[in-house]
Amino acid sequence: MKEYTTEFVRNIALVSHGSGGKTMLAEAFLHFTGATTRLGRIDDGATVSDYEEEEIRRKLSLYTSVIPLEYKAHKINVLDTPGYTDFIGEVISALRVADGALVLVDAVAGLEVGTEIAWSYCDTFKLPRFLVINKLDRDNANFHKALASVQEFSETRLIPVQLPWGEKAAFKGVIDLISMKAYVGDGKTVEDIPAEPKSAAEEARVALIEAAAEGEDALLEKYLESGELTSDELMRGLKNIVRSGAYIPVFCAAGAHEKGIAPLLDAILNLMPSPAEVPAAVAQGKSGEEQLSALDSGPLALYVWKTTADPYVGKLTYFRIYSGTLQGDAHIWNQTKGVEERMASLSVLRGKETLPVKLLHAGDIGIVAKLNQTTTGDTLCDKGHPLTLPVPQYPAALYRVAIAPKTQADAAKITPTLTRLCEEDMTLAWYGEHATSQTILQGMGDQHIDVAIRRAEGKLQVRLTTAEPKVPYREGITKKADAMYRHKKQTGGAGQFGEVWLRIEPCPEKDFDFTDELVGMNLSKSYLPAIEKGIHATLLTGVVAGFPMSNVRVIVYDGKEHPVDSKPVAFEIAGREAFKLAVHDAGPVLFEPIMNVRITVPDAYMGDAIGDLNIRRGRVQGTESERGRTVIIAQVPLAEMLRYTTVIRSMTGGRGVFTMEFDRYEIVPNHLAQEIIAAHQKDLDKGKAEE
Repeated sequence: MKEYTTEFVRNIALVSHGSGGKTMLAEAFLHFTGATTRLGRIDDGATVSDYEEEEIRRKLSLYTSVIPLEYKAHKINVLDTPGYTDFIGEVISALRVADGALVLVDAVAGLEVGTEIAWSYCDTFKLPRFLVINKLDRDNANFHKALASVQEFSETRLIPVQLPWGEKAAFKGVIDLISMKAYVGDGKTVEDIPAEPKSAAEEARVALIEAAAEGEDALLEKYLESGELTSDELMRGLKNIVRSGAYIPVFCAAGAHEKGIAPLLDAILNLMPSPAEVPAAVAQGKSGEEQLSALDSGPLALYVWKTTADPYVGKLTYFRIYSGTLQGDAHIWNQTKGVEERMASLSVLRGKETLPVKLLHAGDIGIVAKLNQTTTGDTLCDKGHPLTLPVPQYPAALYRVAIAPKTQADAAKITPTLTRLCEEDMTLAWYGEHATSQTILQGMGDQHIDVAIRRAEGKLQVRLTTAEPKVPYREGITKKADAMYRHKKQTGGAGQFGEVWLRIEPCPEKDFDFTDELVGMNLSKSYLPAIEKGIHATLLTGVVAGFPMSNVRVIVYDGKEHPVDSKPVAFEIAGREAFKLAVHDAGPVLFEPIMNVRITVPDAYMGDAIGDLNIRRGRVQGTESERGRTVIIAQVPLAEMLRYTTVIRSMTGGRGVFTMEFDRYEIVPNHLAQEIIAAHQKDLDKGKAEE
């Protein structure tokens, strides 16, 4: 691939709901610009974007693909993102390094939830964008209805730059309102606008000129005086309103059949900003914040927005250069990790095809293989000029599964495998849950977790099983109780003897407090550590339901010992058993985690969501309003929220989201606690039977 300087680069993300046509539009771009000799098809598993085995199997995009195009002496880095909500992390990473976005909307379905979410993230990153009404050749396609569905959602006014030339099976191409010409098919053939749609085009052009005139004071003055702008002036005004975000231009296409391609590519070059024209990136330097413009002469600053494991070439690191230039074989400083890395040969990636390059300029996107320490979100720079670029905020992963290795060989590799998966995907997380002795993997939904598990098996050769996670209950007591236990064992030789008298009581201020009130010589204090050890081991495994116990004070106040047979192990056993007896008389209870939950749903679903929370033992604390949406603030037991991600999506057509964080522990209602205790006893009995 040729070398392109900053002003000739465009970084554009394709975003939409699933099946919005992003991958096929990228495929049409490739075929139209001559990068491929034929148009790939998703059903055939032959597209450039969806090349991963799992993507081909599922027939949908799971990861962001980089598709560099060469068009009219420019390079357009197209970032084809997934549309399914579970993979929103890939969308966020792509938008982080894009300078503009094409938001695709199906001409039949109109605005869908995935598009709403992507649109909101475009707002977060303040990205100029085009709205592309796609699939206009489908049955029941309706340009104006689809446009209206988006305008109802968008706070920014939408302004058509094109109108469809026919619809459904009669969709021939697009009518361009700037040049007032009709573009047949992919746009290589240009004709005069036919008589039938001409009046609609002239009316729409007036609205376009009015919008463009608002982009510059001089243009507005001229328009008010003469009522007209030249094509160049119109383009200049459009460029200003697009980049300022004052208006969003609307385009027409049928990507799968290569209609409307040339005008859309031309608009990307003419209206979307190059990296040199976007606001400077803000980085943290030695002496505070630094403004980084996309200049080759600036300090080197690379942001790593994606990493993947490739079984053939190893780890691939995707980066964008925000300042400076980069050559192959350079040594570069990872400011995030505090280590030096060697950049071997540089490349750009087109799907899975690697295209070697010698030099990359400011603003461009590239890849490098086999960086040892670098992970997603890191900043690479010169060691003498350290810089740190900000990492975007990703949504919290709230869908949890318990995972376990299938074999002993898998067990040895589970920790590095999970760490690797979470380094690649910022919306995955894992941790060991002490209370349940389970390893928990968190993601955005069941499909997200399933893809991660399959990736571990296919790419990292580690097989994992999944199960529903147990709730990390805690055991506790509600009143004082005393108990005594004598351990006596005679086996022919030296025996074992230990007798312990103890009292237990609730201790809200500490997890565990161990003390004594020994007087006289009945029990030597030298055995107290052994007694404490036995009790502490029992605290970890619990007494009534197999969960850790906390907030307990133990007071040893008497005991007996034998001059020959007493030894630490005897008092360890006696202390443990005395503690268990005392717990049963101390009003044992189970405590469950209570979560602070914020659920955001469209207003129409508020009643359903609150009703569902009541069924889940939730306590609604209040509500807030956010432009057509209601935020429900509630406290809900974690046990009732294990699969809530799926529930809220199903209830609200995918439009409901929630956040959740731990607040406190509360006593489990008795009827539920008895079920949990009975299930634990059943597991114990089953284990004994198997032995």
